[in-house]
Amino acid sequence: MVIIIKYMSKQIETIRHSTAHLMAAAIQKLYPKAKFGIGPSIDEGFYYDIELDEQLSPQDLKKIEKEMINLQKQDLKFEKEEIKIDDAIKLFKKLKQNYKVQLLKDIEKHGTTGTSEIYGDDETAQIPKFSNSKPPETITVYRTGEFTDLCRGPHVDSTKDIKVFKLTKLAGAYWRGDEKNKMLTRIYGTAFEDKKSLTDYLHMLEEAEKRDHKKLGKELGLYTFHDEAPGAPFFHNNGVQILNTLIDFWREKQKARGYQEVQTPVILKRKLWEQSGHWKLYKDDMYTTEIDDEDYAIKPMNCPGGMLIYNENKHSYRELPLRVAELGYVHRHELSGVLNGLFRVRAFTQDDAHIFCAPEQLEDEIIDVIKLIQEIFSVFGFKDYRYTLSVRGDKKKEKYLGADKEWEWAQDAILNAAKKLKIKCDVQEGEAKFYGPSLDVMIKDAIGREWQTSTIQLDFNLPSRFNIAYTGEDGKDHTPYILHRVIYGSLERFLGILVEHYAGAFPAWLSPIQVALLPVSTEKHLKYCEKLADEFREKGVRIWIDDSDETVSKKIRTSEKQKIPYILVVGDKEMNGDKLAVREQGSGNTKEMKIEELIGKLQC
Repeated sequence: MVIIIKYMSKQIETIRHSTAHLMAAAIQKLYPKAKFGIGPSIDEGFYYDIELDEQLSPQDLKKIEKEMINLQKQDLKFEKEEIKIDDAIKLFKKLKQNYKVQLLKDIEKHGTTGTSEIYGDDETAQIPKFSNSKPPETITVYRTGEFTDLCRGPHVDSTKDIKVFKLTKLAGAYWRGDEKNKMLTRIYGTAFEDKKSLTDYLHMLEEAEKRDHKKLGKELGLYTFHDEAPGAPFFHNNGVQILNTLIDFWREKQKARGYQEVQTPVILKRKLWEQSGHWKLYKDDMYTTEIDDEDYAIKPMNCPGGMLIYNENKHSYRELPLRVAELGYVHRHELSGVLNGLFRVRAFTQDDAHIFCAPEQLEDEIIDVIKLIQEIFSVFGFKDYRYTLSVRGDKKKEKYLGADKEWEWAQDAILNAAKKLKIKCDVQEGEAKFYGPSLDVMIKDAIGREWQTSTIQLDFNLPSRFNIAYTGEDGKDHTPYILHRVIYGSLERFLGILVEHYAGAFPAWLSPIQVALLPVSTEKHLKYCEKLADEFREKGVRIWIDDSDETVSKKIRTSEKQKIPYILVVGDKEMNGDKLAVREQGSGNTKEMKIEELIGKLQC
């Protein structure tokens, strides 16, 4: 999920995870044959994946809530117990909880490294990604009344410590996100420390439902989804119009900053991905094929191709900083269970850029990218930002590439850039990727939700793997810093964010149809509307004529439903005058404007 309500405090995270156990205990009371998967706390609350003999309806959530309240009042303790893995397997076999047994056997086989899904730590945790380590001697279970769960905690002391909660929705989820596995019932809920916070959150959910980008995308003719290509959106003309406008805007802002633009192939040989290191780490997430007895992969990111272009020529310090952008169409094998509209897809366009710079240029380049992000997002009405800096932890420094001096230089450059721009930067120790520190940007939308979009990432991996170098003033080869950056992140996902941010009512410069012309009479006024439309199109205005035989009021309702920014009703008065009758989206009033005045309002 890209949506983030806020970073959870440890206290609220503990409450929510405890509430997931309370819900499971209630379900066990009501549905004794229920089999439980995982039940993590997430940024918006919690969920539990459960196998049930019957299909639940929204009305059943009220019944479960009622039982949760009964258990809550009983002041049941959350009792922790450490037991041997073999004993835990026997326990959950006796309880007929086969999913827990399966998880325990995975621990027994792989150890705990990389197995956050064993305990259910996050929303993508059902996807198993293991790296072998020594199995632990004991495992922890928690008992809440008659309910026993495999969990490492922590939890609140008692059910009475859980204050207010609400079950919010039902969904289907394949076990571990794999469509080959059984479909489980996923029950979502949330919990807060006070009623006001819960009320505010539920109001936000109501607003979010109205703004659902999957529903609005279809209604507005932007995009659809089809089983023939899961996780790959089909963009209609209106959607393509918006994407093209976003791209043109992106290119204009970068061109002003001296960016070059390149395009690299979508499919490349396996040996390139081995050289970059992606084959070893990400091959399970890559689409592969064989051509002429050689392995190839469809690119999941643009970086290796960009390195090949850089290395085609010898570069001097005089060329740096070298800013190279690419709109790369990439594919990643996301499991079907986690696909979510435009927010989680298998095919998307990444608005990438690689900046090659000397060490002394790094800080200024980071400042320039942050300013570019702020400049672009302010146009969309995103003015509330939060920045997080992921850095190395003190432990296991050997897992990170690059020398200590390089890391310290890079981290200081990001912090100094933030200081100069007077922005607060939350430092997250130990959260950096192995190849460099990163600055992530979270933006807040119209109803207060936060989304992660832009990233500025330092890279010590590719320079060494591809022997990236430039000739310095001393005539010797030096290794540049490589700064990866995305602004939109994914063009498709960003469009989904915008749909929900604006509730489908895009600003005029971005709207796929900017002006609707409504002839009062198709017989008398249509030709004049066509003449007007030609004038608008010459000025680059995206225009539509409603040439149906419906009444004017019905035509207005149709245009308003399509959320067209400006509606022009054309009758005898408009034909014989020099002004237009303009109705602005969301306003019941009509204003008179000259065509030049209206065109001025359509600019970004």
